[in-house]
Amino acid sequence: MTDKAAPSPQSFPWLLSLFALIAFAILVSLGLWQVERLQWKEALIAQIEARIHGQPGDLPEASRWASLRPLDYDYARVRVTGRLDPAREALIFRGAGKVGQGASQPGYWVMAPLLLPDGSSLLVNRGFVPLANKDAASRPDPQRGQSVTLTGLMRAPEDRNLFTPADDPAKGQWYTRDPLAIAAALALPNPAPFSLDEDAHPAAPGLPAGGATVFDIPNNHLSYAGTWFGLAGTLLAVYGYFVWRRRRG
Repeated sequence: MTDKAAPSPQSFPWLLSLFALIAFAILVSLGLWQVERLQWKEALIAQIEARIHGQPGDLPEASRWASLRPLDYDYARVRVTGRLDPAREALIFRGAGKVGQGASQPGYWVMAPLLLPDGSSLLVNRGFVPLANKDAASRPDPQRGQSVTLTGLMRAPEDRNLFTPADDPAKGQWYTRDPLAIAAALALPNPAPFSLDEDAHPAAPGLPAGGATVFDIPNNHLSYAGTWFGLAGTLLAVYGYFVWRRRRG
């Protein structure tokens, strides 16, 4: 009885093996990249946490505004003094917001100009108001037109996505926090390219409801890395099984 002949070298799936190797390398590289992104995101979140809970510093001078990057200042706690413009404000629609311990509901962020002593201006997110309080007359604010000192968090402009409606400055309809666009519509002098989320003011409850900052930075890089490494392992197992079956017969 003769032994079964071994497969010839020509029968080995070289081309398939090359494709499998390339795909495996790509999947592992994507997994490693997500691990690097995870480390970066964790460091960023730790930095933001430190800024949010830190002592308020001074607002950067207007001469530095043009050179600031969002990563340099986003969520930094500052204190600033100026005069709240009594006549101008912008409303940014929010699909959900809360007043006190009430239920979440749609409404607006109230963006009020703060006129600074050096002639520049800063848009301040004074807080959230329900749809029924869209008109300023429905929410009297004794601080309008007054010189005030506010504390809050510096915020970078919001990004748009495919589902964000277009802003309509002529109708006062805003859907993103875009300080320069809003400032241009309100004709503000020398506006800051960032805005300020004013802290909550429990000593003077009412509307707008301050402290409207939403701190929700997604960090899904670990699950993404697991997905890529899992796909790489699955590819390796399927390829190994295919080669084993092929060599057997």
